[in-house]
Amino acid sequence: MTAPPAAAQPHGPEGATGPTGTADTADAPDPAEETASGGWSEADDDRTAETLAWLRAKRKAHRRQQGRDLAVLLYSVLLAVAGYGSGLAYHFLHGLSEGADYGGFGAGLTRGLPALFTGLGLLLFLVAARDALWRGPVVLPGPAVGWLLAQPVRRAAVLRPWFRLSAGLALLPGVFGGLAGAVALRVTGQAPLGSALLAVLPAALCLPLLATAVGMAVERRPERARDVRRWTAPAAALLAALAAQTALAGAGHRCRPLEWVELWSGPWGWAAQPVVSACGGAAPGWPAAAALLLAATAAAVAGAHREAAAVPTAQLRARSATATTVASVAWSLELRAAKLALLSAAGGDATRTVRLPPPRGRAARYLAVAWRDALTLLRAPGRVGRAVLWTAAAAAAAGLGADLGGERRPVGLVIGLVCGYLAVGALAESARVETDDLRRAAWSPYRLRSLMLQHGTVPALGGAVLGLLAAVPFALRGAPVALLYLPLCAFPFTAAALYGACRGPARTQLMFLGGGSPVGSPGPLIYLAWYAAGPLVAVTVLAVTLSTAAPAGVVAATALLTAALGYAAARSADRLLR
Repeated sequence: MTAPPAAAQPHGPEGATGPTGTADTADAPDPAEETASGGWSEADDDRTAETLAWLRAKRKAHRRQQGRDLAVLLYSVLLAVAGYGSGLAYHFLHGLSEGADYGGFGAGLTRGLPALFTGLGLLLFLVAARDALWRGPVVLPGPAVGWLLAQPVRRAAVLRPWFRLSAGLALLPGVFGGLAGAVALRVTGQAPLGSALLAVLPAALCLPLLATAVGMAVERRPERARDVRRWTAPAAALLAALAAQTALAGAGHRCRPLEWVELWSGPWGWAAQPVVSACGGAAPGWPAAAALLLAATAAAVAGAHREAAAVPTAQLRARSATATTVASVAWSLELRAAKLALLSAAGGDATRTVRLPPPRGRAARYLAVAWRDALTLLRAPGRVGRAVLWTAAAAAAAGLGADLGGERRPVGLVIGLVCGYLAVGALAESARVETDDLRRAAWSPYRLRSLMLQHGTVPALGGAVLGLLAAVPFALRGAPVALLYLPLCAFPFTAAALYGACRGPARTQLMFLGGGSPVGSPGPLIYLAWYAAGPLVAVTVLAVTLSTAAPAGVVAATALLTAALGYAAARSADRLLR
């Protein structure tokens, strides 16, 4: 077969390009709209079977190459899983032979199952809804949107296979996660392996399918995107509260009425009840909960499968373009460009009208940049909310690392410092926006290096305030030095964020240092070290200093670290203009 069927020939105002051309069909009307307005009728002019058969024949060679690429990818993943998984398995087995108290950890995990499952379920649904703001379960390649949907074909035959593919792919991480959970329950002695596998099976199968249905509902109805953006911040706060409840329940501080509400509050709780029962917990109604979960999943997937055929063509075009952009810049390791594309497609942070009196007099010259940055944060409160959540996570990690079992855990301090950097980084978005397009700095009378350093005022002061608030619980528990340490960390973190903003284009040539291929060479590690140099240096120096030095030494080391990173940021800003 060498040519498409007559009805499927590309058409356009000047006669057509080829089957992959999209310029002549970019504004082609939706076939459903044509039918409603008196255009072609599916009953009289349906060429779905011929068009799809021609496409399958043309794509045969391409799919062979895709199969080879997929085989190589699966082989690489298998090697990575076998390499790291064997080490973890040996660690577990060695710990069991040495009498490690995995049972104590498992008991705490069992106590936290209601809040843990509720949090994981809500997180899964939130991720699916946010993903649907720019992609969703039904994403067609650009040529298919520009040419195929403009032909006299049934939309259901074109769109529904993509939904089924997304649903099938969503099951893979669910099944692997369920297997890992069952093994964890067996290793910790909470349930036999057979019972654990049967208990986690409903959650492993149903929750990913329900998340796919949630994404389909958001993609099908564009008006729901505003609701998703509006409820993201409250959902994130609820997830933080559930994480805190899980930690408290694991430590023995449980709230039975709240757990009962969580177990019956929705699919996340229904999925938890078989696991709670298998671990010896109180879940007498788990058969009814499992039946409700299966029924809800079947109904949601069936409804989403019907709606997949009705996604507006404008939605499909926009999502296809965004997915292509993200894939191209991700392969070129331009992660900032990928993030900007996602934010643009998803609507970015919600903005509101806020007025802030501008500085006047002689102070206006020195406070103009800080005033603009503060106004930007007030008009995009989502960034402040993310900074607050990361600060709370940093305090929790540092507290657990210092107090867990009466023993200091350096890993808790490191995790807390990483979360602290992310909190300050959320406040430094204005600096990154400034270097995304250097023409933005044309308004400023300052050199770029001075302008970038002034962008550090708001994140440094805001991070210090958040750190001071996070240090209050430590001070009340007998560690007043935290009132000095936590706010002090905001200044080197700000300098590290400024250095990252001035990093410049991705140096992909670093991937090939030490060999002709990134596989088996230190190139990827060198690239990661270059990409994360700012936070890597800041977290390493602060972790060593806070663990070993006296307060005076911490202050001196922090001042030197801030000055060094600030100088590096200024030099990098100068290089951006060359």
